[in-house]
Amino acid sequence: MLNDIQKLRELTGAGVMECKKALGEAGGDFEKAVKIIHKMGLVKAGKKGERTTGAGLLESYVHNERIGVLLELRCETDFVARNPVFKELAHNLTMQIAAMNPENIEKLSAQNFIKDESTTVESIIKQAIAKLGENIRVERFCRYEI
Repeated sequence: MLNDIQKLRELTGAGVMECKKALGEAGGDFEKAVKIIHKMGLVKAGKKGERTTGAGLLESYVHNERIGVLLELRCETDFVARNPVFKELAHNLTMQIAAMNPENIEKLSAQNFIKDESTTVESIIKQAIAKLGENIRVERFCRYEI
């Protein structure tokens, strides 16, 4: 049981008690517990959606010197803005924008994620919110292509 809690925690980024509770609800089934954690995380992400995002970062990406993207990704604190999970999310979003050329933020959020077609961009943002504990929002982006 302890080993499963540790694996679940590493996989999802959830706290020890949340992992223990999810495994209990799932009757020890690891896959069901992962789904429960994600469901709980998405609920938490929804609650954080109203909070102000006063920090963040600019991420740029250039593909083959022909496509360029500049993204403004917002969070609540500088602490999270410097977090590797947040930085990875920003990089993945710039690659998504370069590859899929969404018209706006709503279209971007609805797209299937290029690294995992079984999930959406909105879902990976919500997973990051659950993992980091702060509201995260794509403020704006621009894409150039030659």
